[in-house]
Amino acid sequence: MMSWLITNLVSAVLLPPLNLLIVAGLGLWLWHQRPVIARALISTAFVTLWALSTPYVSDALMHQLEGAPIALNTHQQPADAIVVLGGGSNFYATEYGGDTVNKETLERLRFAATLQRETSKPILVAGGKPRGNSRAEGTQMRQVLEQEFHVPVQWVESDSDNTLENAHFSRALLKEAGITRIYLVTHAWHMPRAARAFQHAGFDVVRAPTAYTTRYNTTALTFVPSAVALFDSYWYMHEMIGLLWYQLKSKL
Repeated sequence: MMSWLITNLVSAVLLPPLNLLIVAGLGLWLWHQRPVIARALISTAFVTLWALSTPYVSDALMHQLEGAPIALNTHQQPADAIVVLGGGSNFYATEYGGDTVNKETLERLRFAATLQRETSKPILVAGGKPRGNSRAEGTQMRQVLEQEFHVPVQWVESDSDNTLENAHFSRALLKEAGITRIYLVTHAWHMPRAARAFQHAGFDVVRAPTAYTTRYNTTALTFVPSAVALFDSYWYMHEMIGLLWYQLKSKL
């Protein structure tokens, strides 16, 4: 959990809104000593925060990250197992009697269930306890798939704290079954980084992304800042930094 905490603390400093607040704070600190630089910093922080908070910008960033939507053809792209990555938990969910999957994980599970019914391939669910929750995400995912979607789960990977560990621990489980070619299920915005991690771990990955970013039409509201749009911009930058980090690690 400590490594997860440190990693996410560093991420918070590098990502909006904290990174822009730091830039604005530096501008305020330099207001009297370097007024020109101070105004430039504050203006940059304000304009960037506004832009990243608009659906027009955030959607464009997410589309660039996700790429063009693909329709998975399981007949032309066969695989031997389905791997579903956890996306987080809802803690102390009273209505469910404890920790359960959050909406992001649920979206992934829904598509994994659809894929399993279409292909009859066995499922591996992956997710540990990165925030110290009482039950691993993998255990929560198995419960939802089996009890709510009525889809069997063959393997549970419950020790990982991040996507790289998802890949390596899943590889250890599936290697015993002789499985190397998998359908990888996660959000479209997470797929570029996840696929790279699983390929590096030795898998032949068939991408099975879900929940592409969509927008019905462009209106004046598309240029009005919103918390949802800022959250999408956050994820875009999070994934780009993650991809850069993977690239740097591969060269070390």
